[in-house]
Amino acid sequence: MKLNQLDAVEWLKTLPDGSVDLFITDPPYESLEKHRKIGTTTRLKVSKASSNEWFDIFPNSRFGELLTEMYRVLKKNRHLYIFCDQETMFHLKPIAEQVGFKFWKPIVWNKMAIGMGYHYRAKYEFVLFFEKGKRKLNNLGIPDILDAKRIMKGYPTEKPVELIKVLIEQSSLPNELVCDPFFGSGSTFIAAAELGRSFAGTDISPAAHVYFDNRFFSSK
Repeated sequence: MKLNQLDAVEWLKTLPDGSVDLFITDPPYESLEKHRKIGTTTRLKVSKASSNEWFDIFPNSRFGELLTEMYRVLKKNRHLYIFCDQETMFHLKPIAEQVGFKFWKPIVWNKMAIGMGYHYRAKYEFVLFFEKGKRKLNNLGIPDILDAKRIMKGYPTEKPVELIKVLIEQSSLPNELVCDPFFGSGSTFIAAAELGRSFAGTDISPAAHVYFDNRFFSSK
């Protein structure tokens, strides 16, 4: 386990070329701030369960440098998964393709419960599926809609470990390195550990480190 408290791009710059087997990440994308300001995303406030302040937004203008570094450090014939909303998807996809990734499709995470909003309240989130080179999925029978209950009263935008496990099992083998440059609640790392993968990552937020330490080490 290698965790850092650096800016995502600056941390990626410290990694050697072709050193990562799989990226799974959930950047605090810019459109979340817009939703917070108009009050449609109450999860962007302080979490009563964890007392974490909302983290700083990663602006759309930085996705070019982020994806360039991710492409550089990802091994050939490997996968990248990025969680995002419908607004950010249209921004991310062309940038990722420009730096060299092949876009396969948006995977839909069905949260199993209706969320906040005004126009057809959200019940899903996208996971953009990219590839560097060519790598076959480990199980061709998995659908592109994944059902997993969203986490209530946890870290802001916390992702279910069981959901992350599906992606790891699909796109890696035991002992391979899974990385997350916005590790947040640490769900990616917990899933990787439970599946016998190595993991490394960073999160610039002190609250993320406190939350992860309490969550991960208390389960040991």
